[in-house]
Amino acid sequence: MQITAAQVNDLRQKTGAGMMDCKRALEEANGDFQKAIEILRKKGASVAAKRAEKSANEGLIVTKVSDDKKFASIAEINCETDFVAKSEDFVNLAKFVIEKVYTSKPKSVDELLKVNSDLNDKLNEVLGKVGEKIEISRFDNLKSEHGLLVDYVHMGSKLGVLVKFENVKDGVDELNLIGKDIAMQVAAMNPISINREDVPKATVDKEIEIYKELAKKEGKPEQILEKIALGRLNKFYQENVLLEQAFIKDNSKTVGDLIKEFNAKYSSKAEVTKFDRFHLGDEKK
Repeated sequence: MQITAAQVNDLRQKTGAGMMDCKRALEEANGDFQKAIEILRKKGASVAAKRAEKSANEGLIVTKVSDDKKFASIAEINCETDFVAKSEDFVNLAKFVIEKVYTSKPKSVDELLKVNSDLNDKLNEVLGKVGEKIEISRFDNLKSEHGLLVDYVHMGSKLGVLVKFENVKDGVDELNLIGKDIAMQVAAMNPISINREDVPKATVDKEIEIYKELAKKEGKPEQILEKIALGRLNKFYQENVLLEQAFIKDNSKTVGDLIKEFNAKYSSKAEVTKFDRFHLGDEKK
């Protein structure tokens, strides 16, 4: 019988075994879900089956940037305990995963595992050694044809950042250093967007309503509540929008000022166009 991708995914979610292992088990079991689980157990995937219901909220964030800084990858690989996350087997697995993400450039975790059968084998091998649930929870690949990409991984590898610049011609080495500082800024200050225009409207509307309610409780007249709320909204932007945040190394200037100074020096129009901030377990909350 024909085995569907949904069946494979269901078995993978239940057992934690590799996608191709699940497909082969389902084929051998003629689609019988429980029989497929038993087949996986008999083939040595019993550890995965036992750990499937456990939470994998520890792990590592890893990055890789090309030598010309035009392409970069970031990934989160999870396990159950910090002890395992620090082990040589898991650290090497994380390096193996980011290399596969970087070279195969998949669109999803399922595609990553489908086109890299050796990755499935590696995951099962490490899982068998450490006895914990292991999963690749997310990743991203960024490309910058006319700029550069900069990474930063905080000590302990629980937090990682990629920053994308475009419209870069001269001063690449200097911008790379500035980019490292901006990546650290993203890690430390967790901005919600690059520009205020990118802040979701629902977020802005919610903030305005909160500020209006606070002003009303302070006894402010109804006719000036909107004005007060908009004034406080500027403070919100300064705290949450990357280019408006005070620079962590020199709070006399903003992150936007750093870019303006660079562009004035090189007569350029370099700009931050995207950032990825992966903090361990964020997607699981």
